Amino acid sequence: MPAHTTSGYVPDQVYDQVLARFARRFSAAVGTGAPLFTTDTRDLFQTYLAAFPELNRQHHNCSRCAKFIDRFGGLVMIASDGATRSPIWTADDAPTLYQPAFTAVASVVQRAQVTGVFLSPDPVWGTPVAGSWTHLSVTPDPSMLFNKTSILTAGQVMAEKREDYTTVCRALAEFTSAHLDQALKLLKTDSLYRSEKVTGPVQWLRDLHAAHRTAPKNRKGNVVWLAVATAPPGFCHPRSSMAGTLLEDIAAGKDFDEVSRRFAAKMHPLHYQRPQAAPTAGNIAQGEKVIAAMGAERSLLRRFARLDEIETVWSPKQASAKPQSTSGVFAHLTPKGKPDAADMDIPTITMTWEKFQRTVLPSTEAIEIFAPSAKGNYGAMLTAVDPAAPPILQWDVAEQRNPVSWYVWVGGSTPEQFSLAPGTWHMLSAISLTPSMWYGGKFAHQGKGLMLVIADARETRQSGLALFPEFLKAELHGIRATIEAYSAKGQLDGITDGTACGLLLTSGGTWNTLVRVTVAGQATSYQLDRWD
Repeated sequence: MPAHTTSGYVPDQVYDQVLARFARRFSAAVGTGAPLFTTDTRDLFQTYLAAFPELNRQHHNCSRCAKFIDRFGGLVMIASDGATRSPIWTADDAPTLYQPAFTAVASVVQRAQVTGVFLSPDPVWGTPVAGSWTHLSVTPDPSMLFNKTSILTAGQVMAEKREDYTTVCRALAEFTSAHLDQALKLLKTDSLYRSEKVTGPVQWLRDLHAAHRTAPKNRKGNVVWLAVATAPPGFCHPRSSMAGTLLEDIAAGKDFDEVSRRFAAKMHPLHYQRPQAAPTAGNIAQGEKVIAAMGAERSLLRRFARLDEIETVWSPKQASAKPQSTSGVFAHLTPKGKPDAADMDIPTITMTWEKFQRTVLPSTEAIEIFAPSAKGNYGAMLTAVDPAAPPILQWDVAEQRNPVSWYVWVGGSTPEQFSLAPGTWHMLSAISLTPSMWYGGKFAHQGKGLMLVIADARETRQSGLALFPEFLKAELHGIRATIEAYSAKGQLDGITDGTACGLLLTSGGTWNTLVRVTVAGQATSYQLDRWD
């Protein structure tokens, strides 16, 4: 609040320093999205007020400042080792009059127990100005704000995070580091079907288990809170997921054959996170409410993507023409030079994608792919009919729109289904990573994959809308049966314009994909056998 020069009051310029310092400290500490946490502090404003000399106390007795301090003053950040710190309360660089109050509040906050994740949709925390008075407040970075378009309120999501904390703590107690190590061994050696879908959650729990074990006793809970606040969708429910199924089988002492069989059955593309029955009337009604609340009716409309709409890691290089003289009496003569070397017949080179991308791709001018007669993992990339419709995919966010998804057919597809002649070579028009890997790859739990986009490939069958539950945002999980039924009955637009079709390769399993690469006018064949 403003200050006066009367005895007992604080000069305006001193209070202005406090306000500026609050904003600067908060911005520097939190940055662009560091999570904040609530604590069990109580009556924090009274601690703040009592630290002032009695002469100045009444001047700082402000209801709006009290509301700010009691709601936001107890918030903390958590370091990787579980240590907490306040983003605003420290006596460093504070005006002399305020140092005791800041120190007192900081001491209380430092001793407090973390009670939850803090979320707020408000663009300003506190009331900066009311009438002619100024008050304590901070302005968070927009990336920190809770999304108001969510079907849940900030309070409801905070309640869910508290449940997640309990669930994760239970999993940490139930599964040992030995169980997690064994699970990772099976997953990382591709011993289990579609293991890439589960590796991320198990690795996350293993890392958390190690951090929790080594953290000081009074910080163990904080380590879990930090993990819960930053976890990818679905990671905080290990006991009710495929990760939990695998860990329970390992903990029960089942042999490899039984573990592998049970895992494969549940990870089948037609079963994994896919409803096995038609939606109930109640689920359909709930689906209507959820989609209406999100404003996402048009988000469900999908079409085939074009080549120019996808992110690529490689595209053919334009051949550079040899410079020729266009004038002069001798322009038509061919200069003496060394004859071109014969294109040596080099055996096919077997290589991982990681090495191929690093060593071969940068200088590659053109790539052809051999389409065998057998079925392959052919598929297509899809996008939104209405690019302005609200995001429904996990990797599609307001700050970086990316409504592109992909699909392949269970059991594979023939080359003919994608307009390709079997037993022949076909030119690639691009190589693209799967959309969840675009723009920094923050969705590693979706696994790693790439599509070899074939220039002449076009889908000839309708696949439905391919709105798979594992791709959708968490708030749609409860109505996945309704979305599954809607997706199955829907039709994709633009099938003849879908130029982003080709062969999908994922990090799990072996590939044996034959490609012919042209570098400096000479061709070499490579067999891509796996990701890395």
